[in-house]
Amino acid sequence: MKLDVKEFEEKMKKTIAVYEESLSTIRVGRANASVLSRVTVDYYGAPTAVNQMAEVRVVDPRTISIVPWDASTLKNIEKAILASDLGITPINDGKSIKLAFPQLTEERRKELKKQTQKMGEEAKVALRNIRRDANEKCKEMKKNSTMTEDEQKQSEKAIQDLTDRYIKDIDAITAKKDKEIMEI
Repeated sequence: MKLDVKEFEEKMKKTIAVYEESLSTIRVGRANASVLSRVTVDYYGAPTAVNQMAEVRVVDPRTISIVPWDASTLKNIEKAILASDLGITPINDGKSIKLAFPQLTEERRKELKKQTQKMGEEAKVALRNIRRDANEKCKEMKKNSTMTEDEQKQSEKAIQDLTDRYIKDIDAITAKKDKEIMEI
């Protein structure tokens, strides 16, 4: 009986999806509403995402407008943005909050590039952990005599090939994001 590689491939696909989602939160000089996805506001005792309690719109390439559905939450949203690591000071006009994205400095670009590299390495570690789990399952199946040694070697090779493929995907995604950071 061979190892079911599909199960581990799904886990690897999810890892890539999470990595891409986390990269979308990195601010690269253009206004992007997804940078607010990690910002939560204390709303009646419950942490709530900004986009669940306000209309978030990209007004122009450098500005985001946040119009809360409940005007009493305006100050809390402003405080949450200030407390986050966005590096942008919100402008409160009493009815809405505007976020103006400044041009990135060369130093900030380098910081963002380091951040994407670090996130890429973390995603690779997650893939390697999935590979380790699959290999341990192969060894366990061999030990329990539900898999022959040849099947174990084939399964481990299939898992390694899968891991290599997804690591190349992570490298490509990271390179694309780095290029985006350096061009803007």
